Amino acid sequence: MSDSSVPLPSPRRSSRRPDARVIDRFRFTRPGSLADRLLIQVNASRVGFVRDHVDPDRSGLVISGPKALRKASELRDDDYAGVLLADPAFYEDGFATAAEPYLSRSDELPTPDPLGQAVQEQLAAGATAALTPTGYLRAGDTAALRAAVRDVARREDSRIVLALPIDVGWLRGDLVGGLIEELGPAPGLKAVMLGGQLDPLADFPEAITGLARVLAQVPGTALLRADLAAFGALARGAAFAAYGLSGRLRHVVPPGEPVKSPGFSDSPAVLFPELMALFLGSTLARRFAATPAPVCECAACGRRALDSFSTNRDVRQAAQHNTAVLMSWQQMVQALAPGPDRQRWWQENCRAAIGRYPLVNAAIQQPNGFKVQPQLLRWSLLDPAPSAPAGAGAD
Repeated sequence: MSDSSVPLPSPRRSSRRPDARVIDRFRFTRPGSLADRLLIQVNASRVGFVRDHVDPDRSGLVISGPKALRKASELRDDDYAGVLLADPAFYEDGFATAAEPYLSRSDELPTPDPLGQAVQEQLAAGATAALTPTGYLRAGDTAALRAAVRDVARREDSRIVLALPIDVGWLRGDLVGGLIEELGPAPGLKAVMLGGQLDPLADFPEAITGLARVLAQVPGTALLRADLAAFGALARGAAFAAYGLSGRLRHVVPPGEPVKSPGFSDSPAVLFPELMALFLGSTLARRFAATPAPVCECAACGRRALDSFSTNRDVRQAAQHNTAVLMSWQQMVQALAPGPDRQRWWQENCRAAIGRYPLVNAAIQQPNGFKVQPQLLRWSLLDPAPSAPAGAGAD
């Protein structure tokens, strides 16, 4: 077992002593600062789209993919002082097993301590906390889950966040109790990422109920790689949450499966705040072709019509619009006390959004122009329940 005040072993690929700048990056290691934040999850190439639109007091960045470490290091070199996580996303490459719950990048030589190496590299890059390099956890693979929990518990290091890229099947009624039981011994923060195609939380009716149970019964649990479910999670007591800026970062596709897509994207996904849903910009342009579109007054748009993000040339502006709206919602969340007040806020907003669909469709004279998404409907119907205090488990 290791004490969190003792530096972890240096990465195997370098025996050089870290320079002062690398050592100084450990000043960013404050896992408690993650508490109650809505982070924006983004790949390295799009960090610049939203870096200056993220609220430093309520949010931060999660950089995902093979270039996550390099980009995190560049941000710290460029004096970025916000909350920052680096997610190399090894779970996209392979599965966790009882013998090897943690993975290294597939093009690297095997290492005897992939967990120690991953933690050292992330912290050296300036991450606020280190995500474990957990492989994808198949539904019901209790042995692999138990091994991941055991290895983190042995470290006794509050800087480590146990990453849990779980198949959404874990949230079924016959499995979720076992998931909760196995996570009981896991210390500190845990970060659930849901695996499946398209919208995993819409796969079966009890998925959202199962997620709510995990958040309520496992203190310190967060939700990463999420869509607007990030707010549902915060309302239900999540330690923190992360919204994926692109569709690929709103869930985890199981390793080896081809990515299913709702169709060719000829424009960016745009958040329609009143309907609490994302629609392609080109779809919005078609729906409002004969009717004035709603005007957005978020911090990024000023006064911009929602049907104006109609081509892929508008990706940056759409990302900034989405982020600005999310930041305004997060401000509302944090104005409420954790627990029932937040649950009611989320449920009431979901119900109000559902009620607007027929009104908008009537205004554009298209009865089926906009359709309520299953996940939104299920959040609106979720029974109130006790939730863990926001940030529980953070040290």
